[in-house]
Amino acid sequence: MKMLLAGEWVDRDEKIEVRNPYDNSLIDTVPKATREDVEKAVSAAKKGQKDMAALSAYERYEILMKAAEIMERRKEELATVVSKEVGKTIREARGEIARALQTLTLSAEEAKRLTGEEVRFDGAPTGKGKAGLYIRVPVGIVAAITPFNFPVNLAMHKIAPGLAAGNAVILKPPSITPLSSIIMGEIFMEAGVPPLAFQVITGSGSTVGEALASHPDIRKISFTGSREVGKRIMSIAGFKKCTMELGSNSAVIVCDDAELDKAFPRVVLGAYALAGQVCISVQRIFVHKSLFDEFVERYVEHVKKLKVGDQLKEDTDVGPLVEEKEARRVKEWIEEAVSMGARLLIGGEVEGALMKPAVLTHCPKKAKLFWNEAFGPVVIINPVESLEEAIAETNDSMYGLQAGIYTKNLYNAWKAAYEVEVGGVIINDVPTFRVDLMPYGGVKDSGIGREGPKYAIQDMTEIKLICFDLT
Repeated sequence: MKMLLAGEWVDRDEKIEVRNPYDNSLIDTVPKATREDVEKAVSAAKKGQKDMAALSAYERYEILMKAAEIMERRKEELATVVSKEVGKTIREARGEIARALQTLTLSAEEAKRLTGEEVRFDGAPTGKGKAGLYIRVPVGIVAAITPFNFPVNLAMHKIAPGLAAGNAVILKPPSITPLSSIIMGEIFMEAGVPPLAFQVITGSGSTVGEALASHPDIRKISFTGSREVGKRIMSIAGFKKCTMELGSNSAVIVCDDAELDKAFPRVVLGAYALAGQVCISVQRIFVHKSLFDEFVERYVEHVKKLKVGDQLKEDTDVGPLVEEKEARRVKEWIEEAVSMGARLLIGGEVEGALMKPAVLTHCPKKAKLFWNEAFGPVVIINPVESLEEAIAETNDSMYGLQAGIYTKNLYNAWKAAYEVEVGGVIINDVPTFRVDLMPYGGVKDSGIGREGPKYAIQDMTEIKLICFDLT
């Protein structure tokens, strides 16, 4: 496949191979872009941004809705590509495309809602006789640097709000899952986005990603990925607006009054969806000691029923991790935890990129599985004496994206809502819950800023003040 550069589909002699993680078969190749390609893309985006900004709000809305119509027609094709390149099950891939359509439609609607407000100058001693307002204007060029696990929907959370706000967008997809991004390029071009206003540049993070992050003409970076790469981007970005979504090791608190029938099977699905490769996967579960034994027994029974295998088969529950090395890494973390005193109850076996879902209990805090982001099909379940202890254990993390709590007690719910150090607290559900219109993002090392079309557009615009002297 070719990349979309400066309004044209171009190829390069040097290629990147895209492989199916289940059997390592070659799916396709994409060009390996250079720094010179990035310069060309940014130069084109300067012109494309003016074309995009010149469109009316309704014209942007129409283009994005047209893109949604085209994506709807191509949704099964997109889902199959996502399933093949990521390794997520075909059912999970279809769910992602459905969500991406929602994100695109929501962004189209937000294009018509982009407004400012009146400023009461006469509220200041020297403001008498002045009247005015502020409006929101595009930041300019947005660099969208996206992750492998949701290559369509998480890209759409950057592309669609960026275009809705009148910006140009340069998309840099991950090298291991770029094919669906190229299809999105085809969709937006067919929908009528100005040819220079949206580009898809395939290449390595060290070359393309760094060049975009450090380029002085790019005014906004929206990145989803690892904490380490996020810190690197922030260190070289300079004077840019940045949104960073950097992952987590999300926790669930199960209080002594929790309804376990409500918690199951959500606490299992939340841990092993996409083989655990979700930023808000359930990784740590803190269960009150009075329910601990029953909870663990039921959890293991649910895990036993999960079918692991070929992600393209309709009945598969857990597909492969994105690469074999990632499965080996998670296995090493499990072995480390066990060597430190954790108890492995089920799973952890690795074959290629496949790993059988693992459950551990009594995991010590010094183990990587407790304090770091596993990003694999593994969960730890630890007993706690009280809600206060559960909150303290949850907060004992450098991350803070989302957390869940199961309780029937209103006091417990509000206490957790205020005291758990995360960007979102989900009461009586798992932290893996997300709808695409909500403000989504974290605190601490989970990042900066919020996604969701309405909130992303705010970060992809600048406030411009307008003041009239009426005296």
